[in-house]
Amino acid sequence: MISLVKELWRTLLFVFSIQFWRMGLLWTFSIVFSHYQLIKDFLCSQRPKSYYRCSPCTVPVRPVAVVTGATSGLGFYTAYELSKEGYVVVLVGRSQQLLLEAERKIKDWNRNAHLKAFQVDLSSVESIIMFRKSLQQWLSDSDLHSSIQLLINAAGILATSPRITADGYDQMIGTNYIGAFVLTNLLLPLLESSNVSSRIVNVTSFTHRNVTDMQVDDRTVSGKRFLSYMQYPYANIYEYSKLCLLLFTFELHRQLRLREKSHQIFVAAADPGVVQTNILREVPSLLSLLAHFVLKHLGLLQSPEYGVSSIIDAALAPPGTSGAYFFGGIGRTIEPSILSRDAGLALKLWETTSNLLLTTPFGAEDD
Repeated sequence: MISLVKELWRTLLFVFSIQFWRMGLLWTFSIVFSHYQLIKDFLCSQRPKSYYRCSPCTVPVRPVAVVTGATSGLGFYTAYELSKEGYVVVLVGRSQQLLLEAERKIKDWNRNAHLKAFQVDLSSVESIIMFRKSLQQWLSDSDLHSSIQLLINAAGILATSPRITADGYDQMIGTNYIGAFVLTNLLLPLLESSNVSSRIVNVTSFTHRNVTDMQVDDRTVSGKRFLSYMQYPYANIYEYSKLCLLLFTFELHRQLRLREKSHQIFVAAADPGVVQTNILREVPSLLSLLAHFVLKHLGLLQSPEYGVSSIIDAALAPPGTSGAYFFGGIGRTIEPSILSRDAGLALKLWETTSNLLLTTPFGAEDD
């Protein structure tokens, strides 16, 4: 009885918060706008820009794909789908138990799956560096080529209360953006050393459209500015972290074009839309059930099996496809927000993040 009263009180607090209504109204508008873009070209008698899938070559050596957030939701289904395509899939997750369960489940569904699991905390720079070293050692000890062909940054959280990482960052920004920034930069040498073209896919969100004015400085990028607020602005931070990831995607695309091996690494963003995962696990259960009910009847809620389509489209896009924003499945792409295409802002974010990380173990690795 006491627990029920506490849950009802928590639900009421959520309902009367600005952040809840921001999620309920602005996020719904953003996903509707993204779907509008899909049908706009059709209504104007134009074909939307889309890409066909190219299965990887598995002879003489199987390609390697690293998937973060692989223990549940979109990360798990991404790992499963890539295992069917012939990839050796490296599962990355925080919980050793959940990694074992995910590995067992994928092998039950696909007996030919080749998997390797690593326990990594993506909100910790030190943990990511240890993973890079373990991955390199595993590759050199195996009969695989010492490179990777695909990196899927699918890990993400929606935290409704403030938490600080070991490096002093807000945990949501640390996991959703800074972790992907660190991991991608550390794995670039392994992607560059691939004998065939390699690819990076960053899983972002339609919620990035709600950020109309972006501040880029140490306190904001680290999330410390948000931690000083009287009420934790979790919806704003989630949007901000996803926009940061998108800006990073496009800046990485631009920087790779300037490198000698620019023709070998391609970068894309994937927006799965609204998917029924455990992303709302910190939202009161009554409200998350209500949200799923409404979104399902609006035709906007997808199962993870279908929602993973845009991620696989981006992962298996033809060589040369880079800088695209995949959304809606069947290879379709749309335009993200105007702000996300701001090259000056993206470069400033890259430089600010790099400077922020100088005081962490990543700074020594990056020298």
